[in-house]
Amino acid sequence: MAISIRLTKVVIADFRAGPGGGAHGIAAAVSWILLLLAGWATGLPGWVDAVARLRVEDGAVVVPVPAAGETGALRFAWRSPDYSVSLAMPAPVAAAGGPLPKVRGAAGLPLVMLDPGHGGRDPGAPGVDGTTEKALTLAAAQAIRDALLASGRVRVAMTREDDSFVPLQQRTDMGRRLGAALFLSLHCDSAADPLASGGTLYTLSDVASDKESARLAARENRADLIAGIDLGSERADIASLLIDLAQRRTMGVSARYADLLAREVAPVMHLHARPRRMAALVVLKAPDMPSVLFELGYVSNEADATALTSPEGRARLAAAVRRATEIFLATR
Repeated sequence: MAISIRLTKVVIADFRAGPGGGAHGIAAAVSWILLLLAGWATGLPGWVDAVARLRVEDGAVVVPVPAAGETGALRFAWRSPDYSVSLAMPAPVAAAGGPLPKVRGAAGLPLVMLDPGHGGRDPGAPGVDGTTEKALTLAAAQAIRDALLASGRVRVAMTREDDSFVPLQQRTDMGRRLGAALFLSLHCDSAADPLASGGTLYTLSDVASDKESARLAARENRADLIAGIDLGSERADIASLLIDLAQRRTMGVSARYADLLAREVAPVMHLHARPRRMAALVVLKAPDMPSVLFELGYVSNEADATALTSPEGRARLAAAVRRATEIFLATR
């Protein structure tokens, strides 16, 4: 595998002196340029004759410059032929890691990775009437999983299917190792003000992308960072560039999915006044997997918590996520 980059070399001026060359020829060239500028500005005698000696050779304007009996020339070339730089990339390598979750759905269909936030020893935000974020996100993920599988158009996997703790980095690694087309992380918000309410959709910010790509490239072991390509043997600056390019493209794709989610979810659940936001969240930093974090509402708000704990509310949410996902995958 190779990545080719086409470049264009622009040459403003290329002075080629005669046999004497050296500093004397360069000084003569500079004097001649000053003479041309002075003649153009003041109408100096002889300027027209000097211009008349100009000629075009191989796409460049050539100006003869006599210097102490030697013949030199100034060549003004606006563009030289394009050339390519090819970076050889090793074959994909298998990524190391723990056990992978179960994948449901027919083989060959695009995979959606659902990530119910928190779990196990990490309960997440406490809600009204003793509800916990980890329980609400798992129930919402199960409803969304069932709705997506019912469409028959996608496969679905979940980072956790029970009350277990999964480290943040391991969550995104699962999706990348399985080649997920989408990664949707589900969370709930909380605030001291019980009136705070509404869902929010997060994608990775530009600043976080730049910092993350630099951090990833600086790691001693950079294996399997972009679609299984081993960057360990590449120079740090080249690896950083490739990661940055991949991540910027992924950010745009993630933003489009988040916009679709906001559009489809808005009629069936309450969203925040400013539902689309950007943040440097760990689960959004995969450079090659479109990722969105969906804060489903405030567990500290009674209306939001009621909608998330009711089967009807979860069913409406799941149907909206299914529509947005189908539209996204059909138009990608």
